[in-house]
Amino acid sequence: QVQLVESGGGLVQAGGSLRLSCAASGRTFSSFDMGWFRQAPGKQRELVAQISSGGTIKYAGSVKGRFTISRDNAKNTVDLQLNSLKPEDTAVYHCNVHRGILDYWGQGTQVTVSS
Repeated sequence: QVQLVESGGGLVQAGGSLRLSCAASGRTFSSFDMGWFRQAPGKQRELVAQISSGGTIKYAGSVKGRFTISRDNAKNTVDLQLNSLKPEDTAVYHCNVHRGILDYWGQGTQVTVSS
C-alpha cells in the first residue's frame, strides 16, 4: 500500500525558514514525478514545486528564488526548503507523486507564517 507522510510544518515568523520532508513507501518512486502543492483556506490547491523523475524542476512564480525542492530516490523522499517565508505562504502543504494515471497524495502539513 502506497503511503506518503509529510513532516516539518509549523509556525514561523515572516522571513523565517522551514524544511518539509515527505517519505514515500509501498513501492519505488524513482520513475515518478514528485512535488509539493499547497492549499490556503478558501483557495484552490496550487502547485508549489515539482521535480521530475529525470531531475527537471519547476516552481510556482510566487516561490521561485525562495523555495528549493530536492529528492532522494534511494530514500524515496522529496524535501522542500522554504526560505524568506511570507504570510501569504500560509497553507496546508501536500506531497504528491505521480506517473501517468498513478497519483498519490499525502495528508498534508500545516505551515503558518506570522507577520
